[in-house]
Amino acid sequence: MTGKEILLAALRNELTPRPAWVPFVGVHGGQLIGVKASDYLRSADLVVKGLCEAVTRYEPDGLPMLFDLQLEAEAMGCELAWADETPPAVKTHPLEGAGSLAHLPPFDLGAGRLPIAFEVTRRMKASVGERVALYGLVCGPFTLAMHLMGNDLFMQMYDHPDYVKAVVGYCASIGCKMAQAYIEAGADVVAVVDPMTSQISPGHFTEFVAPYVNQIFDVVRERRRYSSLFVCGDASRNLGEMAKTACDNLSIDENIPLGLLRDTSRTTGKSFGGNLKLTAVLLFGDEDDCRLDAIRCIDVAGGAGFILAPGCDLPYAVPPANLEAVAEMVHDSYKREICKRTIIAKELRAAACDLPADYRALPHVVIDVVTLDSASCAPCQYMMDAVHRAVAVLGRPVVVKEHRISSREGIAAMQMLGVKNIPTICIDGQAVFVSLIPDQRTLVARIEEALRAKG
Repeated sequence: MTGKEILLAALRNELTPRPAWVPFVGVHGGQLIGVKASDYLRSADLVVKGLCEAVTRYEPDGLPMLFDLQLEAEAMGCELAWADETPPAVKTHPLEGAGSLAHLPPFDLGAGRLPIAFEVTRRMKASVGERVALYGLVCGPFTLAMHLMGNDLFMQMYDHPDYVKAVVGYCASIGCKMAQAYIEAGADVVAVVDPMTSQISPGHFTEFVAPYVNQIFDVVRERRRYSSLFVCGDASRNLGEMAKTACDNLSIDENIPLGLLRDTSRTTGKSFGGNLKLTAVLLFGDEDDCRLDAIRCIDVAGGAGFILAPGCDLPYAVPPANLEAVAEMVHDSYKREICKRTIIAKELRAAACDLPADYRALPHVVIDVVTLDSASCAPCQYMMDAVHRAVAVLGRPVVVKEHRISSREGIAAMQMLGVKNIPTICIDGQAVFVSLIPDQRTLVARIEEALRAKG
């Protein structure tokens, strides 16, 4: 079987001769060819060059064409903030406040950088499409609504639910058009990536997400392609509802136990994917750490319907040797068994971080926010925004610190604070909002409570 055939069999929830393997090469492709992310994501030539290098080095069974959840938002008028080693972040929200859908520009598949995504797909189809499955990534309708509305989205879900449904429904129509365009360009799989859904309850998922992602999945199924629902963050509470959607595959990151995903997916006959650790292992670990984490995932998953993948877009600076080590575990079962017996797991050597020795002794309140990186992770960005807005309303001395686990210092802070899921807000050293963005009223009240405790 070719790698593509193995992947498609896994998507059908079939037993495969080895694990299917999809490294989510986004801006990391820029590192492979020595260019900045801001240049890489603006050039079809550079993306194709980076993906072809990834095919050679990582022996994947599938690859995403362009991992950038801001493509659709940019085409709809959102301004972006660019960086050298991460995808861009959305910095303006055209529907924030009392914005109306009528004020948005008509969605055009030729707008912004969208044509780059489809050109890359066509060229990769001609180059490696017979042996590597091509993933077209669509920004999920709930996350796209967040890009358009900003943090207003969560309050409006309670105050004006019909308006939010109209916005999410409109975003779903954009997702349907994107899926069709990717398929026409040659995509084998359409993945709806909706990280902001980790921030809501199962009831809200059923009301504000499921009907709209299903519209996209129906389009994909009608075109006889495969679909995946990809959620970042601790969406454990929503796994049951995710499994009821019409997708073929569920993919998650390290915030959700792989065994839980395996068991939940099997209740509805879906395949599943994940959840190599992005930072502690792939970015900061060595080759043996990566081999062990790959073995962990493969052993937990079992042999049917599993796709080994990192939990999200690969960080730009992941050492290529680390991903080559993972590929070795995928393709060589003998070496995999040898590694189980000979490698001793290494503890992460966390660097020192600047957490206070005693929060109670400080005259001010300290808010530590543990994130993947607010410059590149949408839930992290909106959580940081919520904290800054709450502090601005208070007008009191409150120290806010972001600890990005894309750095060793951030990982050390995460360990010392006892944080298990990201993003998380800690107030004076205590985890208070775990993988859940609070509304402003609730967050302000908790900060005021901490301020009163200090007199």
